[in-house]
Formats: sequence, structure tokens, C-alpha cells
Amino acid sequence: MPLEEQERFLSYNGEVLVFHLSKTKHVEGAADKTVSLCVRRMAFDGDTKLFVQKSSGVFHMRASHLKIEIICCSCTTDSRTGIILPCILMKKKKRNSIFKYLLLLLHSSNHFEQSFHFKLDYELKEDIGLFTGPSVLWRHANKLFSISSDTCTVQSAPVQVSSVVWTGEIEGEGPVVLGIRTACLPGSKDEDEFSTSDRAIWGSEFFGYAIKTQKMLTGTSFMPHAYGRVVSSVYVCRSEMLKKQLRISLVATTHKNQLVWFQDGLPKGVCELPYEKPCSVKTAVTSSNDLLFVVSFASGNICVVQRRGSLQVASKWQKVKSVLVDDFIGSGSEQLLLLFEDDSNTEVLSTFKITDLGAVNYANSINYKSDVPAAEGLQENGLLTVRALETRLQAGCTSVRELRQHLGLKKRVILESCRALINLVEERAHILPTAKEEGLVSLWDDVENPPHSLSKETSLASKVPEHFKEKLWQRVVGDSLVVGVKLNESFYLSLSDVSLSLVMDQEFSSTLPIIKCQNKIIKLNKAFSALSVSSCQIEPPTKKMKLDLHSKNDLKNKFPKRRSRVQLDGTKTVIAITSLSPLLAFHHVCCMVLLHAKKKKRWNDSLQESKKITVLCGKILLSLDDISNGKYSVKMLRDNSYCTGSMQDILAVLAVSVRFAFQIGSSDFTLTPVNSWLLGEMECTPFKECHDYMSCHKAGNVYGTVFNWTLKNQFEGVLTLFCRNLTVLFQCLHSLTRALPPSCDVKLLRFGSKGVLTEQLSLALEKEMLTLRSSFFSEDGKAENSLTWGNEPSKKISDAPVASLLDSEEAVQQFRKKLQNEREECVLSMNQTMNGAIYQRTALKIAEAQLSSDMIGWRLSKS
Repeated sequence: MPLEEQERFLSYNGEVLVFHLSKTKHVEGAADKTVSLCVRRMAFDGDTKLFVQKSSGVFHMRASHLKIEIICCSCTTDSRTGIILPCILMKKKKRNSIFKYLLLLLHSSNHFEQSFHFKLDYELKEDIGLFTGPSVLWRHANKLFSISSDTCTVQSAPVQVSSVVWTGEIEGEGPVVLGIRTACLPGSKDEDEFSTSDRAIWGSEFFGYAIKTQKMLTGTSFMPHAYGRVVSSVYVCRSEMLKKQLRISLVATTHKNQLVWFQDGLPKGVCELPYEKPCSVKTAVTSSNDLLFVVSFASGNICVVQRRGSLQVASKWQKVKSVLVDDFIGSGSEQLLLLFEDDSNTEVLSTFKITDLGAVNYANSINYKSDVPAAEGLQENGLLTVRALETRLQAGCTSVRELRQHLGLKKRVILESCRALINLVEERAHILPTAKEEGLVSLWDDVENPPHSLSKETSLASKVPEHFKEKLWQRVVGDSLVVGVKLNESFYLSLSDVSLSLVMDQEFSSTLPIIKCQNKIIKLNKAFSALSVSSCQIEPPTKKMKLDLHSKNDLKNKFPKRRSRVQLDGTKTVIAITSLSPLLAFHHVCCMVLLHAKKKKRWNDSLQESKKITVLCGKILLSLDDISNGKYSVKMLRDNSYCTGSMQDILAVLAVSVRFAFQIGSSDFTLTPVNSWLLGEMECTPFKECHDYMSCHKAGNVYGTVFNWTLKNQFEGVLTLFCRNLTVLFQCLHSLTRALPPSCDVKLLRFGSKGVLTEQLSLALEKEMLTLRSSFFSEDGKAENSLTWGNEPSKKISDAPVASLLDSEEAVQQFRKKLQNEREECVLSMNQTMNGAIYQRTALKIAEAQLSSDMIGWRLSKS
């Protein structure tokens, strides 16, 4: 192939890398010739809707009596730093039939680095692939060979293989090769014993081979045996190890021109492809969270299969030179970049199309007559159908919301009628709720009752829902008694300044002593695995750089974040902690658990004054016998890859522990060693009820320490430790610093992370603003000013037609007089006054809100 035709395209972090070879001009008669490998970084310009060159680089090679070619290029992980880099495999052919291969890495500075080179006495032609290391894998003479940057030695795998259909990473197994090999009939050692039907079925089989562990993977874990002989290419969508069993979701193209989706070894969907000889398949996730399967054919055609209930061909194109998947327009989701063959235009990336089969659609120098009309019509009809369904869905949601409001109104009327009937039977005066409490607006200029009149006094029971708590529990951790109350989410959101208190029962103390407690509020998330391919996206729509997040997957013990759904617990738990020893002096203790809070009121989306409430949550019993028998002890055991224990046990341990948060960052290396340190040296396992938190099972003082590791990106994360004391903290930090690279920075977050503090500050400022607004427009001020203004109620000008008032001179004078009265009333309304008690309460609320926002701002400035 001539040098000018050797052009390769590769997508990397939203850019298109264009590689090509060129000869360098030399003086005539010079013996040495130089071939240059050039790269151009092209980025899509949203203004011009064209690809523009950002930068370029070059790598020179001596080419005396040599033929140089580009074999393949891909993005692989550099094992030294954990960073994904573009990788290019080059071939040099010598005269004596010796082939030399170079593997080059391209850095962000456009500098080429030669990773390693090797020589072979044959040419690489079949099933060549690049994977983590970087490493090269190929097939020759039905044998599998590989070489990596770590060993720089060609190694042969002890397996016979007819073809390789996929090479990549599988969780728990590392680099894995999926392929097809010749199989023997079960129970038979002689190949001549095959019948024609047996040879057709059992003549070949699908298999997997782990390169590092040299372990064979059963083919039925990926697909049924009968599909092995017809598979042409495979793409593994997700993999995880659950209960020591490998669970796989993948799609495969077959020689029968079909696309088949497999889930845990079983076919779940099939689609007929529009062209023959499919050769590769890849995936793309669009802005609408649709999973697209992009299938390439040997003829240069492309089709996209969409999964909505079933697999269907969504679009197709012909004469496509290359198809890439990345976030080219910077929208946070992936798009397809189609590069078309155009002999009339020699410019790079001159004829292209960017689309996600939705709102994104950019094209340049494309003759639309060559596109397939059926695909365009199918896509347009699909979009119109989706929009119509979305409109119907919104109308249905509105109807359901109105129906719920109507049912709620009926319920309130029935309850109010029941209260009125009870008051009538008991000969008590029934006070109707005000219009504001019912969410109504009066049609008259009524003056509300004074703020502290008896009409606004309601019973405490009516303000607290009947089932405000879900559970009351207690645990004994060391020398501490932990008592928790699990509140409903709706009830908790209407409260502020929530706390618990423990009061001993009268049977044990005649003075009702209040026990000194420390209060905490904790909310955790429960995570569970979801194996569905289409509904696997729960991450925010904004997608960051395409980095390898296997580190976070390992930390969560094979529950990857981008393929797991998060189910909120729906409740918040208020916890009280007190010393256990003083209570044990009574041998038997009965305590009442009281919930103290301020119940917030809202009117017109503005915060009004809160009223303090106290609610009895229940009673707890404690005795020495129960403690000796371990009735309330925390039970956390290691069960396979999980740490057992109820949610109450986890909350109790977190409540009594001392919390420390550290920000860990590195500009040169990824933070993969943190995961290895947690899972290896510290012997951590995640809680079965809460996968984000891990318990340390290492023998010694650190046993029972709880860790939470959150990655912001590959180079920055926050490690949170829940320790019993400072000694355990220092031991953990000493062990961690030995595992981290020297360039890592570890910083103690004294007041929390900046992101959390920033969010708290915004909420505090919003509360301060709402407090100021509600203070100026409160009902207290209006009630007081209604006595100060002293204007006689009069009919406003707007109450009568203006034209009828201007029929005569007398009517004009009357209109002028009424206009003057309204102006005087507006002036008086601007000079509002209030009594001293109302002003004192208002000033106190404003000061409290400002103090809260000032404290959070000070903590943010110190972080």
C-alpha cells in the first residue's frame, strides 16, 4: 500500500486523531531515507460546523531498504500510570523476510514514545489486537501469541484457536480473549466417530481465555453452544462477578447476518441486519440514554440497531470509510462520526456526518441522495412518535396530579366534618381553619385574626402525622448506647433542628432525669445490581473524559457505578448516643424517647415562623441480662465478598466512630493504589446493605474501621475513615502513605469537602433570603398595619368600569377624588409599623439565619 494511502482515524477524548505516513525529502544521492509518522489532532468547531486542526506531531523513522506500514491503532491503558493513551502498531519489512514491529504511545504533548519492539520471521495478518499494558495479541497458525511492555517477550498461549472475535477486559479476570476453536465430541476421543450432524454441531465451540491467569472460561457463560459456530464478532457490554459466578451481557454478529443480544449466556433478542458479512460491532450511549449498537460490514456499509423493547434497525448508511464513537460536540453524551468516501475531495475530514439519531445532526459535503431514504423516514417517524407519546404522558401525569389533589380535598373535608361532629357532641366550639391554611384566597379584603388568637391554636396531635416514624431501635457499641429513630422522608422535610432526648421512666426515677445525649442525623443509600443493558445508565448526563474507572468498580466490589441503580432508603435516621455505664447501675432501665424539632410552615413558597414540637417516639428497655446475652450487640461478619449486618448495625458503628475525611490527589499517577490498599492490605469488604461503605477485617487495632472511597476523577478522590480513636487513624494513614506514590498529596478536610460546603452555603443563603422576605410580608406585620393605616374601606377604581365614571364633569371629579384616596393609601402602606414583640421575634429569626450562613462561609474559606 502506498504511503499516501496509509491513513488511520482514532477518536480520543472528543478529538479525532488522523495518522498518516509521509516520506521526507533528502539530498540527491543520499543513501538513507526517512519516513515520518504524522498525527493531526482535529476538533469539531460548533460555530463553523467543521473539524479544525488543534495541533500536530511527527515521529521520524529510518527507512533504508525497508517497507513501513501502519498495522492498527487503538486506545489502551498505560500500566505505568493507569492513563488511557493512543497506541499505534507499526511494521518494518526487511529483505531477508524478517519483520520488525514497533509499538508507539502518543502523549498529550504530541510526543511519540516507543514502548517496545519485537521481531518475527512471519507477518502478522490474522486477528491482531491491542489491550492494556500496552500489549499486542495476534493469531498465527491457529495459535495465540502475545507480548507486553512488561516482559517484551513473545509468549504463546496453550490453546488452539480458529478465530478471535473479541479482546478486552472482563471484571475479575483481567485481559480476556474470546474466540472459536475446534472441539471434540463429548465422551469421544476419536474424531472419526463424528457423524455429519454431530460434526456440524460439535465441530467448533465458543470459549474464553484469561491471558494473565492462563485460565479457560466456559463458553456457555457467554452464549449457548449452538451459536459458537456462526459468531463473527462480539462486543461485551458489561461484566461482573456475583456470588463467585461470572455474569455477562454482550451482543454478537453472526454469519447469518443477524445481531443477537445475550444476557448471562441466554439469547434475549435478535435483529436481522440489512447487509451481508458483518465484521465488527460497537456501542454508543446517546443524550436520551438510548443504547445504540453500531455494526460495520465488509462492504463499507454501516447500520445502527436500537433497543427499545426489541432490537430494531434505526438507520443505515453506505460507502462509509470509518465510523467513530465519542463526544465530539462536547454535549456530555456520545455521538457517531461517519467519515464517507469522497474521491473528489482530498481534504481530511471533509465529508462527514455527526448524529445520535436524535437532536444532534451535523453534516458536511454529503449528497443526501446517496443516503437511504427508508432509514431517514424511519428515523423521522420515530422522533415524531416519541414526541407524541411524551405529550400524552405529560397530559396523563397532569390528570393524575389533579385527581390526587381532588382526592386530598375530599379527605380534608371529611376529616373536618368529623372534627366538627365530635366537637358538637362534646359541646365544644368548633373553629374552622383559615383560608390560608386551606390554601384558599379570600375574595374580600378580610383582616386576619391577631397572630396569637385562640383560633390559631391547634392540638399537637393534629400537626404530627400518625405514622411519622418507621422504626425505633437500639444498639450497644462498646461503652455507648445508641438509640435511633427512623423518620419518614415527608415528615422529616417539614422539620428543622431535629434532636432526640432520653428520659427515664417514673417507675425508675421520681424526678424524671433527662439523660445527656449526643445527637447525629445520618442518611445512607442502598445500592443493588441491575443487569439490564438498556437501563444501565444512572450517572449524570454530563459525561467526563473517557477514563478507565475500573478502580472504582473494584472498590465497590464488582458493583460498577455506571451499571448500577441507586435506590434511596426514603428515610432519615436521628440517632442519640449516650454513655452506657451510668444506666447499668439500675440493672433494669426503661427510657422514653422524645423527638424535639421545629415544624416549618410554608405560605406562597416562603418560610414562615416554626413552632417547636415534642413527640413521644416510644420506649426502650435495657438490662444487664440482655447485654450479657448480646441481644443489642452489633453483628458484622465476613460472608464471602460481603460484610453482613443490618442497616441499624452500620448506623450504630458510624455514629460512635470519629469521622475523618482526606482529599487525595496526584497529577502524575491515577489513584488505583488506594483500591488495592483497601481490598488487599486492609482486607476490606463492602457492607451488603450499603456498598459504598467498607469494613476492615484486618487483625489488630484497625479491625472494624469503616472506609468510604469516592473518586471525583482518576487523579482526585476523598477517603473518609470512621475510627474508634486517633491511634487507629495514625495506623491507617501510616499504612496508606506507604502504598501511595510519592507524588500524591493527602490533605485533611477539617470542615468537609468544598462541594458539600458550597451546596450548604447556597441553601443557607436561600433560607436567609426567604426569612427576610417572609419577615417583611408576614401576617403579623399585616395585622398590625391594618390598625395603623386606619383607612375606611372603600371601593377601588378597578371595581367599576372607567368609561362609566367619565360620562359627566361630576363623575370626573368623583373619579379624581377616588384616585387621590388610593394614592394616599399606597403611601401609608409603605410606612408599615409593628409592635415590639413582633419586631423582636423577626430580628431574632433574621440573626439566626445570617449566623448560620456566616458559619458555613467561614468553614468554606478555611477548607
